[in-house]
Formats: sequence, C-alpha cells, structure tokens
Amino acid sequence: MRNYIIKRLFLIPLTLLGILTINFCIIQLSPGGPVEYMLAKYQGMNIDSKAQFTAVANVKNTSSQMQYRGAQGVPEDLVEELKKQFGFDKPWYERFYKMITDYAKFDFGKSYYKDKTVGELIVERMPVSISLGLWSTLIIYLISIPLGIKKALYDGSKFDVMTSFAVIFGSAIPVFLFAVFLIVFFAGGTYFQWFPLRGLTSDNFEDISLLQKIFDYFHHIALPVLSIVIGGFATLTMLTKNSFLDEISKQYVLTARSKGLSEKQILYKHVFRNAMLIIIAGFPSLLIKMLFTGSLLIEVVFSLNGLGLLGYEAIMTRDYPVIFGTLYIFALLGLVLKLVSDITYSLVDPRINFDRV
Repeated sequence: MRNYIIKRLFLIPLTLLGILTINFCIIQLSPGGPVEYMLAKYQGMNIDSKAQFTAVANVKNTSSQMQYRGAQGVPEDLVEELKKQFGFDKPWYERFYKMITDYAKFDFGKSYYKDKTVGELIVERMPVSISLGLWSTLIIYLISIPLGIKKALYDGSKFDVMTSFAVIFGSAIPVFLFAVFLIVFFAGGTYFQWFPLRGLTSDNFEDISLLQKIFDYFHHIALPVLSIVIGGFATLTMLTKNSFLDEISKQYVLTARSKGLSEKQILYKHVFRNAMLIIIAGFPSLLIKMLFTGSLLIEVVFSLNGLGLLGYEAIMTRDYPVIFGTLYIFALLGLVLKLVSDITYSLVDPRINFDRV
C-alpha cells in the first residue's frame, strides 16, 4: 500500500498539470475575455446580454496585432492599457509558464475585478462551502446507509414501499425548489419566521458568547443543509439497498447460514464489508459535489458566498485568475479525496491490494 500511495502522490502534480493545460487551451479558444468585458463596460453596453457579450468577443487579425471588435470607437491607448493590465500583452506561452510556476507555489494571482488576491477570496468563501458540504454529506450518509440496509432486509415490505415513495419524491424534485419551499414556509415571513433568510452568521456574531455562536451558526445553516440533504439522500439510499441485496443473494451468505451463524453476524461480519465497497467508492465524488457544484443554487437562494458561487461569478465575468484558482483547488481536493477513498478501501477490506496497480 505504501508504494501505491507514493505513486499516487507523484501522479497528482502531473494530473493537475494536465487539467490546467487543457483548460488553458479551452480558455484561449473560447470567445470573450476580460478585455472584451471591460470594453463593453466602457461603451455602456449590456454585458449581461449573451448576444452582445458574444458580439464584442469576436476578434480579427490585422498586421499581426489583435484588434477587438469591441474596441471600435475606443481610444487605442486604452485598449493597450487594458491588455497590459490583464497580461494579454504577452504571448500565450509566457502567460502559461508564469501560471504554472506560480501555481506550483500556490500563488494564484489577483482577481481582475475584486481588490483581493485569489487566495484571499478562496479563504474568505471556503467556510461556507465546507459548512454546506461536510454537514450535508455527513447527514446524507447517516440517513442513507441505515435506511438502505433496512430497505434491503425488508425488501418488498410495507416499510420498503413507503420509504420508496420518499426516495422517489426526493430524487424527482430539484434541490432549489426544496430551498424555495423552506424559505417561504420557515424563513420568508409568509408563514413562520423561525430561521434567518441569508448569511452564514448574524451581524453581531463577534459580540456574542461561544454557546450563542454555535447556536447562531447552526441556526443559519439549518435550512440550506436540509435542502441539500432532502435532494441528495435518495441516490445513496438506493445504492446501499441494491448493494446489500446483491450481496445477500450470494452463495457465501447461504453457506454462512448453513453453518448456524445468526443474521446479525452474517450482515455485519460478511455482507457489510463487501457491500460498503461501492458506497465508499462514491464518497469523494459526493463530497466534491456537495462542497462546490452541488451547493451552487443553494448559495444563490440563501445568499451564501461560497466557492461555487465564486467560480460561477468568475466564469460570467471572465475573471481568469479566479477561474483557474478555484479549478486548481477543486481538482487538488478531488485527487486527494480519491486517494483517501482508495486507502479506506483497504481498511474496509484488507483483501484489496493496490500495490499491484
């Protein structure tokens, strides 16, 4: 296992390099950019309009110098100043080399439009994403695994049928609709005003006691986390049930029963270890989804400034340092969590040996 861990740690920088290279090339080929964005803003255009944004993104070559269509009627010195400000006065390979060397030192540069470095923005937004991701993932696993096991043991019973309706209901309705429903009924003032409508903490958070801070924190994240849990527990519940049903029907279970082992011994000593492998394999992807992409709409609905919303805003405004910085963090965490998942594989089932991989 040690050799496998060393090999995977060695591959992480190469994988990150490949991800950044591919996305850098895509960015170079995609229409629009920070210069076009600022030119549109300078000319008073509606930069929120997709059609206009695409129009100013078109470029043409004239005497080996990039001329922006959005630069028509704009002083040439302003265009050159914008290109220099965003670093586009240098060839692409120089910009790529600088990005790779800086990222190797975790220097993500400064946001084009916010007066902060990308590192400061990530640190500032990270508590929201961690809060939503960790708590929702933990609660989903605590609900889904016991529920899935019980559904497998009582397959076809009234309990299985009734809980299946809840699972189908949770998977059929989008997460943001649950969020809107909870706001209207419990935070919007229409019916009940039990929970705060926005933010991760109250304005006077620094002035209250420790116990009050803990209560205030959970009071604020209760509805966002509940929205994610309702929309996310269905898949894991059915995955757990099907995994256990598949293992229970295998020959070794019948053999264990014939030897006189109790159902509890068979379930937790033999079936549980084998059935949990596929569930553990999905943990990294679920956590990454909850940390970043899965909570984007929840962050918007509940006015929470997390990493998902930061990345979305950066894409819309072509804030390349923020785009690549958040991408780098997402990819790095994903690779590390995948390695943790493989290690957990071996802890759950020592028969699995990754050293041969």
